[in-house]
Amino acid sequence: MSLFITSLNSGSNGNCYYVGNSHEAVLVDAGISCRETEKRMARLGLDMGKVKAILVSHEHGDHITGIPALSKKHQLPVYITSSTLQHAKIPIEEHLVRSFQSNETIKIGELQVTAFTKKHDAIDPYSFVIAHQEIHVGVFTDIGAVCSEVQFHFKKCHAAFLEANYDTDMLMNGNYPYHLKKRIADGFGHLSNAQALELYLKHKPQHLSHLILSHLSKNNNSPELVQALFDKHAGTTKMVVASRYEETPVYHIGHKISIQLPLKKKHRKHQLQLSMF
Repeated sequence: MSLFITSLNSGSNGNCYYVGNSHEAVLVDAGISCRETEKRMARLGLDMGKVKAILVSHEHGDHITGIPALSKKHQLPVYITSSTLQHAKIPIEEHLVRSFQSNETIKIGELQVTAFTKKHDAIDPYSFVIAHQEIHVGVFTDIGAVCSEVQFHFKKCHAAFLEANYDTDMLMNGNYPYHLKKRIADGFGHLSNAQALELYLKHKPQHLSHLILSHLSKNNNSPELVQALFDKHAGTTKMVVASRYEETPVYHIGHKISIQLPLKKKHRKHQLQLSMF
């Protein structure tokens, strides 16, 4: 009874999260190129052949850029709502398109996926919880506010990817124009460090072994700030800050087992990437 998870990339330059058991896996979003996705999985010793589907949270480019090539090359079904597909305007082979609805259970092999709506400035945005034999992993990013559904599903999780996009002082005192600051912080943009921490402190389940802090802003946050903030309150939960430049290690999530698996090879040097957020 376990799941393996990693962030292949997390940030406005591209988002892609891997969740799977020993036999099959899914990617939540694919905002980096097909080639880069394959390279990062190979470095981690993950088999692309185990990936059985791509789950699409919403149509923004940093979540969908790699989908057409990845889906076509590996013939991966793409779970995407009709509204998101229409607004994404990306070519997906018709026989690979799979639609879904809110709170519907999607079965992918032995994995059960639950999708639920979230607050974000997209046409039809969703968060996901992937489960296998009572182990739950949530992907809660690009959420402008913590709604009751996020709280409900977070309480079930043994591990979660949770957005900590911006530090409020850095955002408000930074050089972004007012309209962009408003978009980020208006309840339909992104979650602040303080909001993410409040969710963790108020609704953390005792069995939460790993929290992957995700989708950090390049200009309005820092990995060191987020790591220090959450480490103060970690308790028995391992706090990991996902990078916008490289993959995290693979983490093994289970009822009694939660270990970090070694990387297959050393990471390559970071590449400079630009970002709005």
